[in-house]
Amino acid sequence: MSLLSIVLPSYNEEQNIANTAKVLTGLMEENGIDYELVFVSDGSKDNTYSEICKLEVENKKIKGAEFSRNFGKEAAIFAGLELATGDAVIVMDCDLQHPPEVILEMVSKWKNGAEVVEGIKNSRGKENIFHKAFANVFYGIMSSLIKIDMKSSSDFKLLDRKVVNALLEMPEKETFFRALSFWVGFKKDTVIYDVQERQFGSSKWSFTSLVRYAISNVTGFTTLPLKIVSWIGLIFVILSVGLAIQTLVRFCMGNAVEGFTTVILLLLMIGGLIMVSLGIIGNYIARIYEEVKGRPRYIISNVTDNMPEQIKGAWKKND
Repeated sequence: MSLLSIVLPSYNEEQNIANTAKVLTGLMEENGIDYELVFVSDGSKDNTYSEICKLEVENKKIKGAEFSRNFGKEAAIFAGLELATGDAVIVMDCDLQHPPEVILEMVSKWKNGAEVVEGIKNSRGKENIFHKAFANVFYGIMSSLIKIDMKSSSDFKLLDRKVVNALLEMPEKETFFRALSFWVGFKKDTVIYDVQERQFGSSKWSFTSLVRYAISNVTGFTTLPLKIVSWIGLIFVILSVGLAIQTLVRFCMGNAVEGFTTVILLLLMIGGLIMVSLGIIGNYIARIYEEVKGRPRYIISNVTDNMPEQIKGAWKKND
């Protein structure tokens, strides 16, 4: 029988761990699905990992790992993919905003031949208007950059083992899981779902962290911003040549017009454009610097006793 792994990145989710495990365990057992739950505590400052350790004593199908510090959701997802041993792997949020019952539909589509089953949001739930507007703008930009509609996509998806292996073979450290699952190809299908309300706790995403996340993912997944800077520079060169010709003609005709205000505005506009362009280039240089250093994507400080021996051998066991 095929084994289904469910990867659950967790950051300060001590209130949700037990309930999430109970709901998913019940769903799997009621439908006769052989499963494992892989929780990854992303450097949580609360008792998230302690809660995972309690559960693994009660249920041998529950496994967990703890980062040495907070490395971010992307790192937690890839750690979960590396630790999962299933023939198919589902990635979902630990707060159950991704509805568990949709898993059954994902598994059905996988058994019918789909190798990537994308969870597509029918609605974004009760997000504030600024969060929704920012998300729509960001995913609209990403969709145009990678030529794939990502406006309703999410991290909630099922991946066949061959897809997981393909993702884990990628050498880059700074990743964008949501887009990479599109980029790798393979046979795709989709399921539609509505985002559920959190039962416990609150979202860990602030506006600032979302902006950083967006900038990191755009510069990490495409070089189009650099090309846009080049095109804008070319346009300004053409405009400056035209303006220079017009100024010389007027000077020769003796009717040159004083333009102190125009000059100041042009200097401010061009100076601002240069600074923005340097910022974009700087982001790419920073990413190159991070990749060249070759530091690991994450560091695991502890793994639970239920991990396979070959995995436990790589990290310090939880005492």
